[in-house]
Amino acid sequence: MEALKSTVYFLCFATAVFCTFLLARSYLRTRSRLLLWAVLCFILLAMNNVMLFLDVVVFPTEINLLPFRNISVLAGLGILLYGFIWDAD
Repeated sequence: MEALKSTVYFLCFATAVFCTFLLARSYLRTRSRLLLWAVLCFILLAMNNVMLFLDVVVFPTEINLLPFRNISVLAGLGILLYGFIWDAD
């Protein structure tokens, strides 16, 4: 069961990193500011996935990273929301 959780967490991280890469590549080509906000959001979501893996698999009882995970998700979605509201063309 632990291997399955690790695999799922890794795949979630890999998906967030891949989305970040695709969005960054598109941003560098078009220089659309909305893509920049989406890149920053996905960077923070990938960080959240790393902290989730550390919190649940590596240090299940020693460290509680839930507040940091919540802050990273809130910051990422806040950045994306800012981009949607203020920089949508």
